[in-house]
Amino acid sequence: IEPPIVKLRDGSVVRVSYENIEIVKRETEKILFLGDILISFGDFLYNNKELLPAGYTEEFWSEELREIILKRFNGNIEEAALKAGLPPFSLKVFLDDPFNNKPSIREAIILSRALNVPLHPTYLFFWSNISVEQLKRIREWLLASDINCEGDLVTSINGILNPEVKEILEEICIPHKIVNERIVIEGANAHAFAFSLGAHDPKHKISEDLSVLENLMALSGIIIRDKAPTFIGARVGRPEKAKEREMKPPVHILFPVGLSGGAQRDLMKAYNRGTIKVDLVSRICPKCQKLTFKRICPECGSETSLRLVCPKCGRSLPINICPICNVEAKSFCPQIISIKDLIDEVCQKVSFRPEQVKGVKGLTNKHRIPEYIGKGVLRAKYNLYVYKDGTIRFDATNAPLTHFKPSEISASVEKLRELGYTCDYLGNPLSDPEQICELKVQDIIISWKCAEYLVAVANFVDELLEKIYDLPPYYNVNKPQDLIGKIVIGIAPHTCAGILGRIIGFTKLNVCFAHPFWHSAKRRDCDGDEDSIVLALDALLNFSREYLPDQIGGIMASPLFIIRAVLPEEVLRQAHEFDVAGRYPLEFYNETFKGTPAREVTNLIEIVKHRLNSELRLQGFGFTVPTSNIEGGNRESVYKTLKRMTDKLNAQLNLAEKIKAVDVRVVAEIVLNTHFLRDISGNLRAFATQSFRCKRCNKRFRRIPLKGVCIECGGELTLTVHRGAIEKYLEDAWRLVKKYNMSEYYVQRLTLIEEEINSLFEVGKGARQYSLSDFLK
Repeated sequence: IEPPIVKLRDGSVVRVSYENIEIVKRETEKILFLGDILISFGDFLYNNKELLPAGYTEEFWSEELREIILKRFNGNIEEAALKAGLPPFSLKVFLDDPFNNKPSIREAIILSRALNVPLHPTYLFFWSNISVEQLKRIREWLLASDINCEGDLVTSINGILNPEVKEILEEICIPHKIVNERIVIEGANAHAFAFSLGAHDPKHKISEDLSVLENLMALSGIIIRDKAPTFIGARVGRPEKAKEREMKPPVHILFPVGLSGGAQRDLMKAYNRGTIKVDLVSRICPKCQKLTFKRICPECGSETSLRLVCPKCGRSLPINICPICNVEAKSFCPQIISIKDLIDEVCQKVSFRPEQVKGVKGLTNKHRIPEYIGKGVLRAKYNLYVYKDGTIRFDATNAPLTHFKPSEISASVEKLRELGYTCDYLGNPLSDPEQICELKVQDIIISWKCAEYLVAVANFVDELLEKIYDLPPYYNVNKPQDLIGKIVIGIAPHTCAGILGRIIGFTKLNVCFAHPFWHSAKRRDCDGDEDSIVLALDALLNFSREYLPDQIGGIMASPLFIIRAVLPEEVLRQAHEFDVAGRYPLEFYNETFKGTPAREVTNLIEIVKHRLNSELRLQGFGFTVPTSNIEGGNRESVYKTLKRMTDKLNAQLNLAEKIKAVDVRVVAEIVLNTHFLRDISGNLRAFATQSFRCKRCNKRFRRIPLKGVCIECGGELTLTVHRGAIEKYLEDAWRLVKKYNMSEYYVQRLTLIEEEINSLFEVGKGARQYSLSDFLK
């Protein structure tokens, strides 16, 4: 894939690479080309789009070479090589692996002349970006420049630094540098540039009647394709995420403490009070008639049963409706419990006393069933937080993956062989960490951050088994590598079914790599959504439907069902239209220039749908473009590292100013229209309709009570929307309008908003509220 091409502060133009990336970061003045974007046929098919003209890439060139050998030489590589005067092995590797085996500029020209194959894309520039007049101008400059050769190979071009020529060279994105106020082009780029412009035939004239590419073919005597016939715009998606799931506020245990735990809902703070009064499930022992909230009677050890209570008169009821009060019976009631005794008992059992255990103010499940306090004590020990269903989760951004190298996922070849990866994707025995393996459908690769968190979860589960359930530990995990082979459950937010997966490795990226089928089985489109991962035994031990909130949507994102096997036939349509071909045929590339609808060429490209009734529906997937390393991308977006919105805005605008294809003023207007103005106006409306919150118990009121204080606890009330929230983007908005000289519309819009804010709040020392009588004097 073609990398970005940038202009540095010294005027040089370079292709970005791993070798020069640090210099590029420091010295970039202008981004001339953002680099290729790879969009698969499957994406066009799923979105029902017409094909766009394909860029001339290595695999496209390879297919043209294959077609010529097939038609002119009946597929005989030896004959074609003899005709070109090249070794047969060279032609074979150009066909089999065009990305890692590229011809030299000399070989590329020989192949073009002898076999009539177009010039290799490595030696093409963005010729279609310029006009015929500009083509004339740079050819004149070339012919007037100093051209240095070694034999028949141009090694460098040294010409006058002319602003017009410099701009044209930047348009075609040819790497060059400025030395002593002269433009210097070196290496293979120099020969490709000189040869394409016909430096070997200086008398040849450029025709006004021909296009730029047609003129280049006339000048060079070979076929020259359009390197980039299609440019598209794209916006940055959501930032990546790999973070433990926490309720707001974070909770160690689903156990109520009311107001006794303070603002932190701390069970250890409530401990000092001895007893607390909270709503809990009402159960009765059928043997000794003991009333309790526990499932097992603390007196006789019998299993207790639910007890229905009238919430109005408090009497026990055998039916769901109180015959006296005519109200629905509840299975919970206010109870006074000895929190001190409960915590002492648990701490003695687990041999640990935490400084803080965060509970909840009140339970929201139907029967007000709490968790066993021992689980919260152990979670506090390992600094873990519980979700609404009793499980511990880690959220990560979905990233589809079909192939990997053992070296990329920090897994040994021996361990992978134990897990069933005995061969690479070509069927060769797996022995080298650099071999490419095909990912099994339910295997996943998690982030190191996730792995470290799951190690703590595994230790929590093991101690829970030992000290609470009197069972032997299961995981015995000491480090992330010990998690390889362990089973997890993947859950999407809007579903109530989890998908079993197996950990096989780790990544430094903040994502969860998994097969498209696995993500799709969670009812996801594999497009960067965020899902949760749960250790399987944690879910089996600690999940309960009884903990789920008794409200609409309460069961969402919970593992009510567990799908143990992913069937391709049952995943979403997007996964069925996922292309699995090892290469795209030349006929397909030709169809792209016709704008053919993707659905009309499905016979040319193999997709998953074609394999649903075969043994290859789960394996044998191909790929068209290899990746040097799946971790080669940016590990953390700048959007996440910058905390203040002002800093994020500045970074966005600075980048927009550097990208040649972007109009920074348009970017500023988009930010203003879609973000700042809407946020300010929305917060203004919210201020006028806001509720009020008690500082002590956090209860909210739509209107201030007549008492002026909280009617629940007598605490002080406060606003929920403040002036700072309304004005937080106002200064940045004014800065955008002034810096980019925006239209009068935006000036007036901000002026009106500012006047409305000032009229809502007191401004200046002499400001005061007027009464109606002041205007009658």
